[in-house]
Formats: sequence, structure tokens, C-alpha cells
Amino acid sequence: MTITSFAVALILGCIPIVNCFDRSSSSIFLHLNHHQPLRPPVRPAQHPQARHAVPTFHLHTGCPKYKGKGGSVGDFVNVTEFGTKCLKWVEVPTYLERTPGKGLGDHNFCRNPDGRSKPWCFYRNKHGRVDWGYCDCKQGSVRLRGSKRESEGSVVEVYMNGTWGTICSSQWDDNDASVICRQLELGNKGTAKKVPLPLLTSIPAIWNEVHCRGNEDHILQCEKNTWLGGACPQSSIAAVTCSFTHAADSVFIPARLVGGNSPMEGRIEVFHSGQWGTVCDDQWDDADAEVVCRQLGFGGVAKAWNQAHFGEGTGLILLDEVQCTGNELSVEECQRSPWGEHNCGHKEDAGVSCTPLADGAIRLAGGKGSHEGRLEVFHKAQWGTVCDDGWIDLNTQVVCRQLGFKYGKNALENRFEESTGVIWLDDVSCTGKELSLIQCSKKDWGKNDCSHQEDVHVTCHPDTDNHRLLTGPPLRLMDGETKKEGRVEIYLSGQWGTICDDGWTDKDASVVCRQLGYKGPAKARTMAYFGEGKGPIHVDNVKCTGNERSLADCIKQDIGKHNCRHSEDAGVICDYLSKKTDVGIKDMASFACGLRLLHRRPKRIIGGKNSLRGGWPWQVALRLKSSHGDGRLLCGATLISSCWVLTAAHCFKRYGNNTRSYVIRVGDYHTLVPEEYEEDLGIQQIIIHKDYKPDGSDYDIALVRLRGSLEQCVQFNSHVLPACLPVRRERLQRKAPNCYITGWGDTGRAYSRTLQQAAVRLLPKRTCEERYKSRFTGRMLCAGSLQEQKHVDSCQGDSGGPLVCERSGGSWSVYGVTSWGYGCGVKDSPGVYTKVSSFRPWIKSVTNL
Repeated sequence: MTITSFAVALILGCIPIVNCFDRSSSSIFLHLNHHQPLRPPVRPAQHPQARHAVPTFHLHTGCPKYKGKGGSVGDFVNVTEFGTKCLKWVEVPTYLERTPGKGLGDHNFCRNPDGRSKPWCFYRNKHGRVDWGYCDCKQGSVRLRGSKRESEGSVVEVYMNGTWGTICSSQWDDNDASVICRQLELGNKGTAKKVPLPLLTSIPAIWNEVHCRGNEDHILQCEKNTWLGGACPQSSIAAVTCSFTHAADSVFIPARLVGGNSPMEGRIEVFHSGQWGTVCDDQWDDADAEVVCRQLGFGGVAKAWNQAHFGEGTGLILLDEVQCTGNELSVEECQRSPWGEHNCGHKEDAGVSCTPLADGAIRLAGGKGSHEGRLEVFHKAQWGTVCDDGWIDLNTQVVCRQLGFKYGKNALENRFEESTGVIWLDDVSCTGKELSLIQCSKKDWGKNDCSHQEDVHVTCHPDTDNHRLLTGPPLRLMDGETKKEGRVEIYLSGQWGTICDDGWTDKDASVVCRQLGYKGPAKARTMAYFGEGKGPIHVDNVKCTGNERSLADCIKQDIGKHNCRHSEDAGVICDYLSKKTDVGIKDMASFACGLRLLHRRPKRIIGGKNSLRGGWPWQVALRLKSSHGDGRLLCGATLISSCWVLTAAHCFKRYGNNTRSYVIRVGDYHTLVPEEYEEDLGIQQIIIHKDYKPDGSDYDIALVRLRGSLEQCVQFNSHVLPACLPVRRERLQRKAPNCYITGWGDTGRAYSRTLQQAAVRLLPKRTCEERYKSRFTGRMLCAGSLQEQKHVDSCQGDSGGPLVCERSGGSWSVYGVTSWGYGCGVKDSPGVYTKVSSFRPWIKSVTNL
């Protein structure tokens, strides 16, 4: 029930227990007659109330608390602005019953239960009737005078009924002094002092014989006598020395935001020594703004504004050199210059905006300031990150503009702390004209295939020439494993397009990486290493020296003129490490098989997709030697130890089992591009199962012994590791639900240049026997998909390659060797694989594994 509605009830009929409100009250707050209900006080017309004049405090409904040289105020004010003592709230029971939970009760402290401009209370007017009025929130404030250091023997002054006055020192003791110190937050212990009364003084004495227990929080809680005038006994006044230690609870100085377009933004003004004043913007930053927003009870994203962004104030400049950590509860707690000391004009008035946390709000976290860090977006009351898939400069510009900056660039993620929360957005694509990030094209909230290693990081800059964007059209990297690599695409004529790899070198790559904000070595990749792009091929024959600021400086040929296909799309790897950084694993006996060290996320075999480089470290290639030193891919194979490789017997049917005709390549990803982990190894021995018949499909299994020492032929690293072998007669359907096939085989259009992967389902033996009749034996298994639109299969180029499944402990075992099938990805014709577990004893007898 509001004051107004309650007043109407009182005016219509007196309430028992208390008298009616006085309709003839002559106070400056209330002017009532028989035709006028009780209404809140109205300011004079020449002084309209500022929209931001009253801060919001959620910690209490009494007077806002503050401390400082100008005094301190607590929750214990109990007189009106004109000095009349408040009634206890229980003396107006009807109002008390209708406003539960507002901090009212058996006390007479001023409160604000119905959200008015400031606290108020009931009082009894000169006619003896109940009335109400606003309170003087400075009532009972204390301050110390007479010393350069407030805490050393300073005279106590108290603010009562509109004036400052002293306390006579009669009965003044350490308990009284401790309450003064606690109220000023100068510690919990005070020492009483007595100072001779000056001969000529205009400051009156307020109280005599103050009696505190010592545990009160405010001097108004202590017993005391009002001094009726004349000189204090013993001609001395009260003073204190405080032991300076901060109290546990923060005390707020009043603050407000003025001149903004909403109550949550504006010029910051603080109240001190009875006056409002502004804050100078020297050292003013977002940490200071965060404290102000917290102090005013506003949530959301805090941002600092400088140079009188919300207009110039008038009157005093009260604070300067404010330096908050961001954790304080009040700006008073921050490091700052003394009150009133500054070297500023009102053109430097500081401002604050406290942006509400609505869906789509963004922030940059984990950096040195709110201008840089990990991009986070607010959705469903939770902050989450944004995945960098397809992230481009245009996206960054939208983010920075939404945050109040004009320029920005992608930042290197290793500078910032990694998030552990939800990933809200992926595949964000902006045109650059959007006003907020959520207006850009994107996947549904929460749908992504990312990890926090792929979070977007951004650095925004103010509108200065030093931070303008590099000249030239925007660039982006597509389809890489990280945001530091991918197919280079350039935005020209309103459309993204690729660059042909004719003449593409590391110098060109370095310019691309520099333009994108990377400072480390750069590596060029050719022949659509990161997959073929779509749309136009914009540029060909790029020629950089390596020192250019923008790739646009290297384009010497007309845009759109080329003689290329997308199979020649250029790519780059930024911050490239040219040498192997893995530590070799020397203790082979203790090394666990089936480990995938590089499988952060799956990245096209039919129905499949590109694998990660090093994602299937046991995948090797059986290649046919040629007189030119590099032959063609013949079959896939599986590394099962440092010296042994498992493959299909039919791979040797055409060219025989002469070891000098073949080479085993480990660590390969792109068949036509040399890579750092790639290595060709000679073959010492080829062992085909003795029961294999070239005109049949049974016993289609072979072992290859690599050249090398007795126990080490290839050095293991993150890209070269062995797969485990299955246990004999292991029941696959129950123990291996997560299975993949890998290889460089037929993708449905052509043979792949990059290693492919596809998830497959192991099918029941009965399904395979019904499809293939007697050709399918107990030494085989089949896998794939029988659905019309989801054919997954391994084809010609994948012969001999692995079918691996993940065990319950996380290791991967090779359960099948790709053997045969009817066509590629044909409906109702799953691929057939040699069942490795059926040959476990034979493998052991040959290899001792």
C-alpha cells in the first residue's frame, strides 16, 4: 500500500489507535485541504527533479550510506528534514500490516518502503496528529576536524537539524570514541580526547553527556542529552584518535548518473559535505565503472566514458585519479585523490553506462580491460563463448561497434584464460552492417562442434588513426583445424572468393598472416590443401616480397582473371612450427597403443568427411614406387607396432610381393603436399596369409615388416602411433559401438587428396550373410549404413585400410581390414572387412606382438 493510498484511507475515516492525518498541516512538505488527498511532496517548479538524481540501493531501504572526510551516514536517521522526531512504525499499525518485508517495525528509523525519491517517516505534527515527511539523510553524520590526519586527536563534529556542531566532553570516554571511529570506518577502536574550546567559535555544541556502550554502529544509537546552549562544562569539546583498520562492511557515498538517455547511464556525480559534484576522468576506466554500477544496484555490462560524454556538469569536481580494482562495493573504497583536489575542468567529467544483461549482450573477458579478451554472449541468464569457425574481420567490426568502439581485430587466444562454460554460437557470418552480433547469420543457440580452444578472441580500439584497420579487402581462413590456418578467401565485389596457388609461396603466406594479426612464421599450402572452395576465384599469380602490410599490395593481375580450378585453391598456416616438437617415445615396451593425441574434433570415403591431421596416427599408405622417386597410392594400411604394418593380401595381387616395388608412408595427410611428419620407409618383408587365394576373398590379410632395427623402425610422435590389436573372439557389437573407417579412397566424385574418415556401424552377421550368401565367411565382418540417404563405405583406394573401434577405456583397436564389397556406397551393400580378431594367433606367431 503506497503512502498516497494509505493517506486516502486515513482522510476518509480515522483509523483507531492513531489520530487522523492533519489536513491543516502547514509543513513545507504537505499542503492539504478537505478536497485534497495526501500526496508526496513536489519540488518547486524552478528546480525540476533530475531524472538520475536518486540512486537505487538494494541493500537497505533507509538513507544511502557513505563515509569520508565529509562525514558518514548510516541506517539510523530518525528525524525529518525540519528536525521533528519520527514515530515508530508500529505506531501506525495499519500501514505496517499492509507493507510487510520492507524493514519496518519497532523502530523509528527513516525508510523508503514504496520507492519514493528518498526515505521518509511518520511524525506527530504541532496539532498532535500523525503526518509524514521526508528525512534528512545527513542527520547524525560525523566528521573530524583540527588535524592534518583525521585519525589523530581530531575534534568530533556532528550534523543535526541542518547544522554542524560539537559535543561537550563531559562523560566522553573510549566507548564513545570507538563508535565515532566505527561510524567513519576508521577502525573499531577509538581513544577519547578532550580539546580546549576555542575562545572565538561559531560552531555550536549539539550534545552533552554522550553515553555509548561501545558496540553501536552509529552515534544516533547512543544515549545523550541535547545541549541547551552556553559554554560546555570544563570548556572542552570531544575529540578522538582512531586505530585505522577498515571495517568489514562497506559504507556507500551517495552517487547518481545524470544526463543519460536512461537511468542506467550518465555523468557520475557523488555527494560529499552536503553538495553534489562530478568526477574527473583522469585514470577513469571500466573497472571504475563496474564499481559505480554495483554501487547503484545496476547489473549488466559496465563501461567507462570520458571527456564529458554525457555533458558537462556544474559546480564542484569532487574526485580525481580514481583507480578501482573493480572489486570494491563503493567508489569511496577505491584509490583516489583527496576530496576536492584535482587539475580538471568539466570537459573531463567522467561517465558510466550500465548496460542491462538482455539476450544478445556481449562482453570481452579475460583481457587487461573490457576492450580485449574472449568474446562472450549472454543468453538465457548465462554467459557463453563463440566458436571461431568461419570467423572473419567483418564479424569483429560488428562486435567492437556493439561495444562502443570503432575498430578491432582478432586477437591471439593464448594471451587470455580459457573458458570452461557453455559455447553459445558457431558459424557466425556478418555482413558488417549489423548493429549487434545476434543480427548476423549463425547456427541455433548452443549448437556447435567446437571446444574452448576455438573460442573467438577480439581486441577493440578507439577511433584513432593509430588503430585504423589495415588497408585492403577483408581476408578469412576457411576449413582449417584452427583459426590460424585454412583456405585463403578474399572479399571482393561483395562476394567471398578464393586465390589460385600459381606462384603461391611462404612470402605470400606471411603477408596474409600478418594482415590477420599473427606474428609467427607462416607456411604456404597449395593444391586445395584445406579443401576446395566455392564461388569465384578472385585472384591469381600473387607476388609478395613478404614485407607488404596487405595482400592487396601483392595483387598484380586483374581481379577475376585466372586459368585455375578450385583444386588449386591456396591456403596458409600461421604461427607455423617447421620442426617436429614431439618428444620421441623411447620406451616402446611401456607405450600404450591406440592413442589419439590429436582428435579435438572431427572435421569427406563416401558419406565421410576430412579427418584432422594426425587424428588417426596409425593410418599409413602402401605406395607403389616409380622411377621418378614418388609413386602412386596403392592401398591403405595400419601401423600396429614400430616395425609392423597390417594390410590386405589382395593389395599385392597385381604387382607381386617384391619388397623393392613398394614403400610405406607414415604421417601423411595430403597425398600431394610434403608435410613435416611425413616419412617414407623401406620394406624388409611382405607376409601374405598362406590360405589366401587371389581368385577369392577369404583370408584377405597380410603383414609388412619395415626396415629398421629389431624393435624400432619408425619414431613415434603425435602423428605416428600404433593401433591396438583386438582380443581373439572379441564380441564387437557389445564392446565397440564407436567405429570409423579411414583412407584416401573414392569420395563419390574422385579420389581424395586428404585423409578421410567416416563413422560406420558394425552390422549383425545375419545381415551380411543374407546379402552376400556363402561368399561371406566367419572370418569377415561387414559395416556401413543400409539407409537410403546415408551410404557410408570404403572403396578401391581404401583397400587394406583400417576399420577401428574405440574401446571402453578410450583406446582404439583395429577390428577390420578393408577387403571387398559390391560397388561403392551402394544401397544394401555394406563394405566387407577381414575380421582381425580371427587372425590374432597368426599375427602373434609372425610378429611376436
